[in-house]
Amino acid sequence: MGLLESIHEPSDLRSLDSVQLAELAEEIRRQMISVVSVNGGHLAPNLGVVELTLALHRAFVTPKDKIVWDVGHQTYVHKLLTGRLAAFKTLRQFNGLSGFPKRSESEYDFFGTGHSSTSISAAVGFAQARDLLHEKYHVVAVIGDGAMTGGMAYEALNYAGQTEMNLIVVLNDNEMSIAPNVGAISSYLNRLRTDPRYDKRKADVEYLLKRIPRIGNKVAKAAEKAKDGLKYLLVPGLWFEELGFTYLGPIDGHNLGLLEQVFEQAKQKKGPVLVHVLTRKGKGYLPAEQNPDVFHGVGPFDRETGEVFKGITPPTYTQVFGETLCALAREDEKIVAITAAMPGGTGLNQFAREFPQRFFDVGIAEQHAVTFAAGLAFGGLKPVVAIYSTFYQRAYDQVLHDVCLQKAPVVLAIDRAGVVGDDGPTHHGVFDISFLRVIPNLTFMAAKDENELRHMLFTAFRLDGPVALRYPRSAGQGVALEPELREIPYGKGEVLREGKDLTLISAGPLVYTCLAAAQELRQRGWEAAVINLRFLRPLDEELIIHYARQTKRLITVEDHILDGGMGSAVLEVLADRGVTDVRVERLGYEDFVDQGPIAVLQQSRGLSVKGILAAADRLLGQARTPRGSLHDLVRLKAR
Repeated sequence: MGLLESIHEPSDLRSLDSVQLAELAEEIRRQMISVVSVNGGHLAPNLGVVELTLALHRAFVTPKDKIVWDVGHQTYVHKLLTGRLAAFKTLRQFNGLSGFPKRSESEYDFFGTGHSSTSISAAVGFAQARDLLHEKYHVVAVIGDGAMTGGMAYEALNYAGQTEMNLIVVLNDNEMSIAPNVGAISSYLNRLRTDPRYDKRKADVEYLLKRIPRIGNKVAKAAEKAKDGLKYLLVPGLWFEELGFTYLGPIDGHNLGLLEQVFEQAKQKKGPVLVHVLTRKGKGYLPAEQNPDVFHGVGPFDRETGEVFKGITPPTYTQVFGETLCALAREDEKIVAITAAMPGGTGLNQFAREFPQRFFDVGIAEQHAVTFAAGLAFGGLKPVVAIYSTFYQRAYDQVLHDVCLQKAPVVLAIDRAGVVGDDGPTHHGVFDISFLRVIPNLTFMAAKDENELRHMLFTAFRLDGPVALRYPRSAGQGVALEPELREIPYGKGEVLREGKDLTLISAGPLVYTCLAAAQELRQRGWEAAVINLRFLRPLDEELIIHYARQTKRLITVEDHILDGGMGSAVLEVLADRGVTDVRVERLGYEDFVDQGPIAVLQQSRGLSVKGILAAADRLLGQARTPRGSLHDLVRLKAR
């Protein structure tokens, strides 16, 4: 039996000696590589924090002491040390272990995460609650240098520094997040890495001043300004200390003994402490060390060679978006692109290479990205902001006030719309329709396939005002890409199939599921019309009303939450127009959606041919099945 199998809880670590701990670290790395090579996951970040996680769980008594992880994609080691080894093979699988901290999963997961830059704020909350309740325990926030580009982290640092609460922030500095870090903060951390001698020199100066006979202490006190000048000379900024933190570091994040010593020192200090730890992303697995961006979030791969398995599939929507944007930018020098630390994930790598002066990576700062785009637009450029749907939630105020209220001609590219698979509820993009379709001045489109996506992007640049464009994570439908781009008639849906008995309404790739269901219904003797709305704002009200009156039965199908979604918009149209003799059934999600393959998640919620047929049977009266919890049957009644 290996050492890892003997670790059932963090307290088991404290009986191990240094040799055993080194052996355990290697076992942990092998275990993570084994599982992630099959399941996919965030490998490089976790390989880099093995020693750091071991040191944290040895130095702090969890679950009494609280460790809050930022983003959370580096918590595989934490899971292995907190009683989840047996379940680890289910990592990121349907009904398996989450790839992120999850409060319902373990008493050691103190705060659920999945988005960046939240750990310090949450840890400040724990520390404040501890003090108000007169309890005694340590609170530790672990945050990466990538997450430190997010403004929320500095709001929390500023608050913690002024309250002088006992709090430990561990800055895990591996010099990159998903993409290389950008900005002044990254440059500042680089300077800290190269000159760790400040503490010693500051102590030497203070010692020499106090050695002056009789007046030494007075001179030392009077020399505060001189000391400040020296510290800024030795280490530019020392910004963390100016915020009220005691700064310790930088230290080697793979030296377990040193880490434990520094954590013990941090525990003894009063007030907030920042421990600056240097780690190597992908540590211990050469392919991940050489390609940390690839292995940040990776699919299944050959563990011996590190080669990522790639099936033969059509290009993804993201790839088509990026290629089309480049094609348009070649013809229009005013087109610029913005990303929030995700150039690869949003398909903008090619744009960055081809148009480096027109490409802007603002770091993990979605709010800044959107308002920055509004400024670019009013300055005469044509900005595209490419951000995942789930991360647009962070920039809602900026979309609402800075872009839409002012009618800024900004294209909001909403990647990863709908369920995204194994990353789970923090990453599914199933709320964007509900929070965007209500905003005045915004045009909102959803592409049914990769060819339509190209035409929609072309159309977006020809509209005078803000435009949102929604598309999923997956591979495209494999349709032919028309060589000539064309403008889509504004606010108009399209009828893909005629029918007199039932109307299926969708937008996005589920349109093809509706077409397949309509074919099955025809085999049963029913003719179903299929409408691709294309525009979620403005809706093609005349088209909806016409088919509502013609078929009297509607099914809306959306890869989105039901509350406030596309189906809700259709109901609003019917109600506002006084169409009361129509039966409507909405298919979508009723709650947060857990992790799992996209197809499995959709099928489990009735977003499949089988699910549509079941809904059609209920509407057409062929089957009297009970109303399911995931289907919403609505009869509009006259008021």
